[in-house]
Amino acid sequence: MKTRKINSNTMLLLITIALFFVMYIAGCAIYASKGFAHLQTFLNILINNAGLLCVACGMTCVMLTGGIDISVGALIAMDCMLLAVGMERWGMNSMVLCVLVLAVGVVFGLVQGFCVGYLEIQPFIVTMAGMFFARGMTAVICTDQVSISANEFFVKLANMKIEIPFGAYTNSKGVLQVPFIRITVVIALVVLIAVFLMLRFTKFGRSLYAVGGNEQSATMMGLDVKKTKLKAYVLSSFLCSIGGICFCLNTMSGSVRQALGLEMDAIASAVIGGTLLTGGVGNVIGSFFGVLINGTISTLVKTHGKLLSSWSNIAVAALLCFFIVLQSIFAKLKDNKK
Repeated sequence: MKTRKINSNTMLLLITIALFFVMYIAGCAIYASKGFAHLQTFLNILINNAGLLCVACGMTCVMLTGGIDISVGALIAMDCMLLAVGMERWGMNSMVLCVLVLAVGVVFGLVQGFCVGYLEIQPFIVTMAGMFFARGMTAVICTDQVSISANEFFVKLANMKIEIPFGAYTNSKGVLQVPFIRITVVIALVVLIAVFLMLRFTKFGRSLYAVGGNEQSATMMGLDVKKTKLKAYVLSSFLCSIGGICFCLNTMSGSVRQALGLEMDAIASAVIGGTLLTGGVGNVIGSFFGVLINGTISTLVKTHGKLLSSWSNIAVAALLCFFIVLQSIFAKLKDNKK
C-alpha cells in the first residue's frame, strides 16, 4: 500500500527534482566560462522569482481543490501600482501600504471564493472576471509607469543585501564577489515553509486534498466543501499580494502592463511540480522546483546570449505538455490498479 502511494503521488515530484538538477548541472558544465556555475547565479534565480514562488504556493492550494486562478498576474499589477502611487504621489507610509495591499488581497479572495464556493460558478470564469477587474483598477489608479524613489525605507529595503558566508569568488577585474540574497527571497522561503507545514499538518490542508480528490466523499466525511474552497481562494489572493510586495521590491515600479502572463507561469510551475489539474494531488515543494526550472530555463537562454527570449516560453510550454501527458498516464495506471 505504501509503495503504491509513493508510485502514484510522488513520482512526478521526483521527476521534477531530477529534471531540475540535470538541467542546472548541464548549464554549469556548458556555460562554466560565463559564470553559470557561480553560486550567485542560482541565488539570482531565487531573487528574480521570489514573487512567482509566493504566487505558485497560493496557486497550488487552489489547484488542489480542482480549481484555477488566472487573476493573480493582474492582482500583482494592481498591488504594485497601489504601492508605487501610494508612496510617490500620495505620500503614504510604506508599511501602511503593505498592510493595505494584503487587505485588498484578502477581500479580492473573499469575493472570488464566495462566487466559486457558494454560488458554484466555474473558477475560470470567476477569476477571468477578477483578472479584468484588477487590470482595470490598475489603470484607474494610474495609467503611467511610476517608479519608486522617494520612500527611503522601501528603497533601503529593496537594496538590502543578505550576504552568504560561502561561495565567494574573484571576477575578471580582480574584485571579490560575495554571494547575496534579497529580503524578497527570505519572504518567499518563509511563505513556502508555512504553506508546506499547513498542507501537511493542519485540518485545512487535509481538507484541500479531500475536496480535490472527491467532493462527494469530502461532503460525506463532514467537510464543508464550500467553505474550504472559499478559504483556498482567500489564501491564494493573500499569498499573491505578498508576492506583489516582493515583485514591487524587485522592480521598484508600478505599471498597467506589469506581471503580464505571470498567472501562466504560476500554473506551469505548479503542474511541472506535480500538482494535478483535476485536484487532490500536489505539494508546494514540487511547485518550488517548478519555479526553479522556469527560472533556470530563462537564465540559460540569457546566458547563451544569441537566443530570443521567446525560446524560454517554448521550452516551458514543451515541459508543461510533457508533464500533463505524464499526469494522464499516472491517472490511468492508478485507475487500472483499482
